Amino acid sequence: MLATESIEKIGIISKPGVQQAFTLVPRILEFLQQHNIAVRYDYQTATYAGRSDGHSRELVPDGSQLIIVLGGDGTLLSAARSIAGRQIPLFAVNLGGLGFLTAITVENLFSELERAFTGGHRIAQRRMLHCELWRDQRMVAQYEALNDVVVNKAALARMIDLDTHVDKNFVCTFKADGLIVSTPTGSTAYSLSAGGPIVFPTVAALCITPICPHMLTNRPVIVPDESEIQIVSLADNESAYLTVDGQVGEPLMRNDAVLCKRSERSLYLVRPPKMMFFDVLREKLSWGQR
Repeated sequence: MLATESIEKIGIISKPGVQQAFTLVPRILEFLQQHNIAVRYDYQTATYAGRSDGHSRELVPDGSQLIIVLGGDGTLLSAARSIAGRQIPLFAVNLGGLGFLTAITVENLFSELERAFTGGHRIAQRRMLHCELWRDQRMVAQYEALNDVVVNKAALARMIDLDTHVDKNFVCTFKADGLIVSTPTGSTAYSLSAGGPIVFPTVAALCITPICPHMLTNRPVIVPDESEIQIVSLADNESAYLTVDGQVGEPLMRNDAVLCKRSERSLYLVRPPKMMFFDVLREKLSWGQR
């Protein structure tokens, strides 16, 4: 557990276009002022507060002991990149839709903040995924993902061929619309939509999930998270695309290699004390109640 009992400064990152935030953000700022806590927020949060002293998201974590994220899972993924590996817990408040990761509700926001101020909160550690893009035996880009790394076909392309190796052992050449490498955290995201399994967050594993494979026998595969997964695109130049957490990426050239392995970085999420993983599944996926 990270120590956040002596919180002196909190950062706030907000999702754009949320009408509710125009009333919620001023309440949060007033609440933090009453607790003598300094605040640093992004441009969007400043807009909600009617102020002009916002910062870029990359600068919000500077000096902060806690980051409040107002939005959905997409906003959380963006905030994770802004933290850039620093061990700052994210206090994720769901203002979006499904929200597997943003488990704190608006109704519980202030009580959970009070709990964090007194050190009574629970923090979950989520291991991230490191991705490298190699071209002509040279690394041209690298990324950190919380959910997944995806190689998929461009908008008008046919199915693509993807040579796939695990720890330099040949798996197969997937002929599919694409391939997903997901963390346990990302198993409830794109991978789940593509037919992948739900993986408990603390399981030390990575999941390889084909997207609409030509062969119906191509099924998702779970490998240890110490594994190195290499995907080589055999598609024509710019007929395949690399996407990281559904938010950043770039077109691929023929024979580009995408290397995925466990990251040295982790993300730390403040979780409601009584909400466990299966509680989230029942709520978000409408599983049957007893």
